[in-house]
Order: sequence, then structure tokens, then C-alpha cells
Amino acid sequence: MPQRLHLVFGGELVDPEKNVFKNVDDIHIVGMYPDYASAHDAWKAEAYRTVDNAHMRYFIAHIHRLRDEETEASPTEELG
Repeated sequence: MPQRLHLVFGGELVDPEKNVFKNVDDIHIVGMYPDYASAHDAWKAEAYRTVDNAHMRYFIAHIHRLRDEETEASPTEELG
């Protein structure tokens, strides 16, 4: 069974109605989680902690969806 990694991150947005960060250098990386349930718990804790700032948003990125192990890697991916 493949691992289902999730990244929780957030920061202050330029406009609360758009998903554009005010300063990318200030993005808060909460952490990487092995399943959605634990990522959701972390997201909820950060969202509640910053609820008084309307410009602050946290997100859950489904890292496992970014890479399909069955698809051959591109040439540039192997340069790292």
C-alpha cells in the first residue's frame, strides 16, 4: 500500500479572497503527515490558533497525488 503523505502549511495572504501569500519567505511549514486525519488535526490546530487574523490561511497539500509511481520520471526530475 502506498504511503499517503500530506503537507500542512500556511501564512498570511495578500487578500483573504485569494490564495496568494503576502511573503513566501514567511510561509509556516507545520509538517508532513502520514495520513489525512493527522494532517487535518494539525491544520485545524493552526487554523484555530490564527482565527483572529482574517488574512491567515492554512492548507493541506496531498503530496501523494503529485507523483504517480507507475509513470516514468521526466529527464529533469532525475537531475537532483
